Amino acid sequence: MNYDLEERTAKFGENILNFLKTIQADHITKPLINQLVRSATSIGANYMEANQASSKKDFYNKIRISQKESNETKHWIRMLSTVMGEEKEQLRNFWKEAHELTLIFAKISKSNQK
Repeated sequence: MNYDLEERTAKFGENILNFLKTIQADHITKPLINQLVRSATSIGANYMEANQASSKKDFYNKIRISQKESNETKHWIRMLSTVMGEEKEQLRNFWKEAHELTLIFAKISKSNQK
């Protein structure tokens, strides 16, 4: 099977967006939704930029940004799950995927440093 990280990160962003469209925005959830939209969709965007990098250094920087964004996404998912107990299971699944992406980008980053 061909492992396509570009597709995986895009699907993750899409799944987050589709989920967030179902949430009632109030004074607490709206800022969390906004932050999560930005970080979750930035993972794939930066990975795509890494694949078009002009140098090894540029590639490394974009991969590190993808790693940081996926890690940040875990934080916003956790905050959202605090105020949305009824969605905890779905949010836990998103958190797990964000964590896996963080680990993948960390591995790419480490192997690129050598």
